Order: sequence, then C-alpha cells, then structure tokens
Amino acid sequence: MIAMPGFARILVIFAALAASAGSALAAGPRAYVGNFKDSTVSVIDTGTERVVATLPVAAGPDGIIVAPDGRSVFVSGSGAAAVSEIDAASDRVTRAIDVGKGPQGLAMTADGKWLLVAVNGDDRVAFVDTTAHGVSATVPVPKPHTIAIRPDGRQAYVASQEPGHFALVVIDMATRAVVTQIPLDKPPRDLEFSHDGKSLYLTLAGVAAVQVLDPANNQWGAPVPTGVSPHIAQHFAGMASGVVVVQGPGEVMLFDPAAHTAVRSIPVGKQPHWLDLSADGRKLWVSNEGSNDVSVVDLAGGPMHTVQVGNAPRKIALQRTAAAASPAAAADGAHAGGSAHVTIRNFAFEPAQITVKTGQRVSWQNDDGAPHGLAFKDGAAGIDLLLPGKAFARVFDKPGVYDYVCSVHPYMTARVTVVGP
Repeated sequence: MIAMPGFARILVIFAALAASAGSALAAGPRAYVGNFKDSTVSVIDTGTERVVATLPVAAGPDGIIVAPDGRSVFVSGSGAAAVSEIDAASDRVTRAIDVGKGPQGLAMTADGKWLLVAVNGDDRVAFVDTTAHGVSATVPVPKPHTIAIRPDGRQAYVASQEPGHFALVVIDMATRAVVTQIPLDKPPRDLEFSHDGKSLYLTLAGVAAVQVLDPANNQWGAPVPTGVSPHIAQHFAGMASGVVVVQGPGEVMLFDPAAHTAVRSIPVGKQPHWLDLSADGRKLWVSNEGSNDVSVVDLAGGPMHTVQVGNAPRKIALQRTAAAASPAAAADGAHAGGSAHVTIRNFAFEPAQITVKTGQRVSWQNDDGAPHGLAFKDGAAGIDLLLPGKAFARVFDKPGVYDYVCSVHPYMTARVTVVGP
C-alpha cells in the first residue's frame, strides 16, 4: 500500500508522455525556412522539430534573417519589391517594407538597428531603419547579391554580380559610402564573416573551393578545397571546425579553419542551400532545396532527423539563446541577443537565479536523464513534462521577481528577476 502512490505517479507520468507528443513539448527556439517556390515561410519549433506555422510572405523569399533579440524575422522577396517582417511572438507577418525591385541578401547590425538589403534590381544596398520600418539611405552597388557585416560593425562587404565586373564592394557603415572594391574572376555567391571577424569566407560560381579573405588587409589566403558547388561557408562561435554546404554531392563539409583542410563530410538532402547553428550549438539545420526538407544534423554523431517543409526551401535562420553566447554572458544569465538560458542538470536549475531585461526570452534546456517540468508561481503557463533533450521558453514582458519550481520535483526551485529595459 505504501508503494502505490509512487506507482500511481509513474502511471501519470507515462500517460502524460503519451499525451504530450504534440504541442506540450513545443516552445523551443524557432527555425524559419523560406520556401522559394511557395512564397511562404515554414516556422519550425526546434524543440519538437515540427512545423508549427506556415506564413505567406513576399514573392520569392530569397533572404531571411532573425533580429538579434529574436523578436522579429525579416524575409526578402526577390520576386517582389518588399521585405516581409514577421513578429516571432505571434508568428504573424506584421508589415511589408518597400525596398525596391528584386531584394536578395540580407544582413543586420549587431544591435538590430539597421537591416541591409541587397536590392539587385535597382543596383543598390538599402539601409532599413528597423525602428521606423523604412529605408533611410541607399548606397549604389551594381547587382548586389549577398551582404556580410564585419562583427565590429565598421564595414559591410557586398557580393556584386555585375557581368564582366564581378567584385566584393566594401561599404563604410558610418559614412555609408563605398571605400574599396576587390575584383573577382568569377561571380560571387555567398560571403560570411567568421565569428571573430578574422576571416571572410566567400564562394564563387564554378569554383570547388571556399575563398578566404583577411579583412584586416583584404589579402587572400589559401582556399579551402571542397566538392562541386560550395554555397555558404561559416565558422560559428563555439565550433572548432568551420562548416560549408556543398551542393553537388549533397553534404555539409566540416573544415579546419587554421589549416584550411577538410575534417569530415556529412550527407544531407538533395541540393542543400543554406545552414544555421542551433541555439545550443549542438545541431546544424540545413535547408535542402531539391528535396523540400530540412536536415537536422547532430554534431555529436547522433541520428540525423528530417523535417518536411514547403517547395524549394532556400534560406534558413534560427533564433539564438544564451547557449551560443560568450562564457561571460552566460555567467550572469544575460545574453546580448535578447535571451537567457537555464540548464536543467543533476536535478537542479543552473543558474538558479538570473536577471534579464523586460522583453527578454528565457529558455530552459533539460540536459538531465530524467523528465522535469516548469511551474511559475505567478500563474503563467509552464510545462508539466519536459523530456530529456527538450526545451521550453518564456518571454518576460514586465519587471518583477518570478519564482518557479520543477512541476515533477517541487524541491527544485529557482528565480528569474526582470528589470526595466
């Protein structure tokens, strides 16, 4: 008789497991995928790896970026003359920003104030004020395709695809003027700065290698050999290796950023186009234009998952949490990208007390071997059962002190303190 309450509780937990296969586990950071032929964006909950919304956007979504605070998503419509703005809290398109004909690549300053748009049809780069929701200035650039902003915010590099005059065009962000042009032999495709800003990775049409530029002196280093048709190359913070999507063989190749040599290759879907790193730094999300899906690659070697999306998915962008922040930011719970992260481990919340600003998102990741949950003393919705490996998030809109406990193990207590902006 004494054992019955514990046994009954186990039965309740298993019943909840069966019932929570859907929405109860949702609430991880979002992934946003632009379906080029459908003119839609698929919204994926990265915790459940399920599509939770499909949003109509400007025709031909060809660029997508999530604001640093995670609250807005911008999508350029290359078949239109607008950038669609999505409110991430409600998964709704809130406005269309007129930028000019055929917008393609997007880039954003670290503070989220300025969105740069490659307006290919009008031969210019538009500076969009994200507060005023309109174009504030433009810089002439012939046939701009993609854009990368140096991490220090001083310059933007633009891939110019003007026939016969291929180049990287460098714009001074303060004066909004072109300061130099670096000629290229082949049409530039994508360009990305490494997280530390010490390298610019560039892919060229018809070249089976990633070009590496030192932005300190604009000199080329040794390229990184790849398979046929590399597209986007990146070196994310927290990753020892760089990564590049190689379209020909349908793979993601990891490379040594110091030696410029391949480390290993991971097969993904057909005609992969873009990638981004998960909020916790553990998985690569790869959009596959040829198979209408997204590959979720476990960097630790676990099984790869596939998420079906719309027709011809091109760009993909993920919300960030403090899991990808610097150690200093993680130590005090605050994240410059507008989020904070709590890990559930060894039957405890780590950290047990964090301080965030109004409007910030807090995410909880269950890295324990047992199921846990979240119950907030202010009565806000939590989650009854958070399985190992799953995540939950809440945005705190008002200042105050928010105490919470584990809904499965009430002796696990913690607190979020929210201060004004």
